[in-house]
Amino acid sequence: MPTTMMSIYAQDLDRNPANHAPLTPLSLIARTAEVWPGQVSVIHGRRRFTWAETYRRSRRLASALARSGVGKDDTVAVMLANTPEMVEVHFGVPMAGAVLNTLNTRLDAEAIAFMLGHGEAKVLVTDTEFAPVVRGALSKLAAKPLVIDVADPEGPAANDPSARLGATDYETFLDGGDPDYDWRPPADEWDAISLNYTSGTTGNPKGVVYHHRGAYLNALSNIVDWGMPRHSVYLWTLPMFHCNGWCFPWTMAANAGTNVCLRRVEAKAMLDAIREHRVTHYCGAPIVHSMLINAPDGLRLGIAHQVSGLVAAAAPPAAMIEGMERIGFDITHVYGLTETYGPASVCAKQAAWSDLDIGARTERNGRQGVRYTVEEGMAVMDPETMTPVPRDGETMGEIVFRGNITMKGYLKNSKATAEAFAGGWFHTGDLAVLQPDGYVKIRDRSKDVIISGGENISSLEVEDVLYRHPAVLAVAVVAQPDPRWGETPRAFVELKPGSSVTPDELNAHCRAHLASYKVPRGYEFCELPKTSTGKIQKFVLRERAKSTSAIE
Repeated sequence: MPTTMMSIYAQDLDRNPANHAPLTPLSLIARTAEVWPGQVSVIHGRRRFTWAETYRRSRRLASALARSGVGKDDTVAVMLANTPEMVEVHFGVPMAGAVLNTLNTRLDAEAIAFMLGHGEAKVLVTDTEFAPVVRGALSKLAAKPLVIDVADPEGPAANDPSARLGATDYETFLDGGDPDYDWRPPADEWDAISLNYTSGTTGNPKGVVYHHRGAYLNALSNIVDWGMPRHSVYLWTLPMFHCNGWCFPWTMAANAGTNVCLRRVEAKAMLDAIREHRVTHYCGAPIVHSMLINAPDGLRLGIAHQVSGLVAAAAPPAAMIEGMERIGFDITHVYGLTETYGPASVCAKQAAWSDLDIGARTERNGRQGVRYTVEEGMAVMDPETMTPVPRDGETMGEIVFRGNITMKGYLKNSKATAEAFAGGWFHTGDLAVLQPDGYVKIRDRSKDVIISGGENISSLEVEDVLYRHPAVLAVAVVAQPDPRWGETPRAFVELKPGSSVTPDELNAHCRAHLASYKVPRGYEFCELPKTSTGKIQKFVLRERAKSTSAIE
């Protein structure tokens, strides 16, 4: 019998500390603090830090946590705004071997209590602004975490003694830590680095677990896929609690850039920061960009440098993309989910698009695009057969991902994890087509498709038309029960300040651009309910449409 021969490349060529190290974003801040120690890392109001100082403060935090008994795989929850402390916990918590759980500051006490209990938080770092909600959440817990207060000088409750819930405050806690703490990278890059809860619309949210490898890779891919120059100046309009700020706390460490913190996302505050600090980059949902488009022209005076924005949504309105181009901002569309560390695909721009008219460029730039550099697979498939759809721009399937920036799974929920990874791919629930050039274009969320008289209506298509009306600031189209057709579209419309329009006028606008069966059968003018990241909460509107239908 032939003897099995060992490959020549397997002989005495083993992994060792000289040729292999676990990937972790913690290495990014260590390098930047060494190479650019004096570079400004964080700006927040009157406070300024350099990368050397942020690194020392993060190590102090890690040391203080370790001295408090926090170790490997312990959960440290944080209820923080976009402040320097929120940047520091992204490094200090995993330096202690612990797992960072960033909590959504818009949630109520019951939801926060569930997350603290489900994640078994050992420590809670909380901004005094959120004391009322946190106090209510803690009252619901049998086992309470160690609470540390952050009194941000820029916050509304910095000097309110009644907002202090903890055993100590953040700065005092840091004083008990070692700025030269000898942290170690994880023994395994698959170790958990963070826990992020989905904003589920029914039942309890699911806990999405990230690992060090994915956080490291997506942090770098943000730079590559956005083409960020070294020392970029990044404005925090995106909440850092959302998918760990799409991994940008770690990205900015790799970039040796500057984090400009912002507690309130308002047009004037954003534009003032962009002008004062010469901000080069920012991220946000469509509503954030729309604030800038619709801001008075005078607020944009003095901003002459190039500003780049990332927009993420299932399908950003074409009118928003076009509007940003008209005011001189360069917008790139990315797409992803909590389960993919934030962005996992990008509408990679082609040089030839610059020769197209603005409408054609907007159409190209509004697609979900192609996989991120570090994501191994993105496809549109029939979710039952797992067969790829043809590149015809017509056949719908589900967007699926696989690769290193896909979550480890859902905490304590093996059933949901198995369902999400059925067939060896992560299932997004988003319905899309694959266009001839290989770019993905979302048609709708599977739950948002309106089936009227047997015909499928894309709510996104109807919304895109309504967004083009000059009076419309924001819009959401959902299914409304109909005794004859089963379902018909209903539009909830938020108008621009000072604008007015009638349902008949909107109806005429839609009829000029849509097949008659796609035109909404009703319009309601209101302020749209939104999540903390600016996404419109369609599930709330679906319930309202049901009750409206019953009344009508």
